[in-house]
Amino acid sequence: MRTMLVGLAIGLAWAVAAAPEPAADEAGFRPLFDGRTGSGWRRFNGTGFPDKGWTAADGVLGLEADVNPGDIVTDALYESFELRLEFLLTPGANSGIKYLVDDALAPQGPHGVGFEYQLIDDERHPDAKLGVADNHTCGGLYDLIGPREHPARPAGQWNEARLVVSGRHVEHWLNGVKLLEFERGSDAMRALIATSKYKSMPGFGAPARGRILLQDHGQKVAFRNIRIRELAPPAP
Repeated sequence: MRTMLVGLAIGLAWAVAAAPEPAADEAGFRPLFDGRTGSGWRRFNGTGFPDKGWTAADGVLGLEADVNPGDIVTDALYESFELRLEFLLTPGANSGIKYLVDDALAPQGPHGVGFEYQLIDDERHPDAKLGVADNHTCGGLYDLIGPREHPARPAGQWNEARLVVSGRHVEHWLNGVKLLEFERGSDAMRALIATSKYKSMPGFGAPARGRILLQDHGQKVAFRNIRIRELAPPAP
């Protein structure tokens, strides 16, 4: 009965919760989701927004459980940018925000390849307990760098992810806390890739420009207030 009540509460929050008013530091941001349609998004390695599995209504971009429609990506490519969004994980859910996704790295199948801002219920999903130095936990750079802190709110509550890509410099933030930073193409990053799940993927981490991807990992998740601010490339 408790599980049913938790599920009902999460469903109601998903359905009726309005996105909060934008913060004062939102200058220059534009929405990546209009709150009603899948405009600007398409299935990975496909055309158009999925006709099942992913939903767009009432300000929420949602993924239903066990439908497996595949990942969705932005139509546009991005290089230097700041991405902000809110996400809600149901109990036991796993998902991710991939970025600098190059279609050519995964020319077949419904799942794209790129650096991944991990979204996961650390308490309940077994994958959060795997990896090295917490690099499978929420907010981490999946299978590469674990977060310094763990400020994620419990499943069923909204969290705010912030991702900054400024040339080679990348930062992951969660609920106002900086979790990690790294330099793309650095010796340190190449060493991490060489001992990760990506070691047999030629070209992983190399693209300087790519799509933003929301991952289908089979569990119910939701996103809202998705917006982006493009940044001027840093001086060489």
